[in-house]
Amino acid sequence: MRDTRESRLLLVLLIAIAFALITVDIRGGEDSPVDGARRAAARVFGPVENGVSSAVDPIGNAIAAVKDSGERHNRVSELERENAALKAKLGSDDRNRSKIRQLDSMLKTAGAGQYGIKGAQVIAIGAAQGFSWTVTIDAGANDGLKRDMTVLNGDGLVGRVTTVGPNTATVLLANDPDFTVGTRMERTDELGFASGQGDRPLRVQLLNGKANIKKGDRLVTFGSQADKPFVPGVPVGQVVRVDPSGGDLTRTIYVKPYVGFTKLDVVGVVVQAPRTDPRDEVLPTKPAKPKPTPTVTVTATPSGTPADANGIDEQ
Repeated sequence: MRDTRESRLLLVLLIAIAFALITVDIRGGEDSPVDGARRAAARVFGPVENGVSSAVDPIGNAIAAVKDSGERHNRVSELERENAALKAKLGSDDRNRSKIRQLDSMLKTAGAGQYGIKGAQVIAIGAAQGFSWTVTIDAGANDGLKRDMTVLNGDGLVGRVTTVGPNTATVLLANDPDFTVGTRMERTDELGFASGQGDRPLRVQLLNGKANIKKGDRLVTFGSQADKPFVPGVPVGQVVRVDPSGGDLTRTIYVKPYVGFTKLDVVGVVVQAPRTDPRDEVLPTKPAKPKPTPTVTVTATPSGTPADANGIDEQ
């Protein structure tokens, strides 16, 4: 359109009409005479407006996504915490079940030997009091413990109490090089002295150099005077090697202890000795030897008879 006087007058007139319509619309409110026209325009231009809105919405969506991301992160963190707590609970349950099994086994051992015991738990390991193989337990003088008491678990001999505090005690383990205990063989009643060798089998010096010992024979504690430091009948271990007899006054054998000294947890301190020596009653029952399965050998015989088997020549 050319910039003429007529066009300017037309522009001014259109502007005036627009202001008039705006004024009428504002004053009319919901009853405005132009409301119908406005709705019609909305139907026409609405899709365009929505298209433009969707074009610029990623910015707003990004802001909302940041907010939602924070909420999701919090939820994920919450779920991770719940999962960790559940695993801890399950682990705790497994731990409790393990303790129950150990305690049950120890009570059976104590019952078989008629030992009065005080249960305790290993709370520390290390070279306490200058010993190389020791543990600390959570029971002490307040629980009736005294020095030189026998310590056992469900498997057998653990060691002896060496130091006692009000609520804790130190136990010298049976595999310590400074540990010595009198032993008795199950099958032959041969006596000896077992000494610790760290992570190697116990070394046992038998008093009889000509003792008849076999691999697999088992040992128990012989017991001490007044039952200190050792009560009788506690399982010690099983023979794994026998040195050849060289005519010496003693004979050396090597014994694998029943107790795993690197995985101690629940133990029992013998606070009351048995009235009588339990002898071999505390040893576990030996598994029955499997009976050999008889085998039947079937020999196949030829189905036909040789031609000259009976001296007959068949034509």
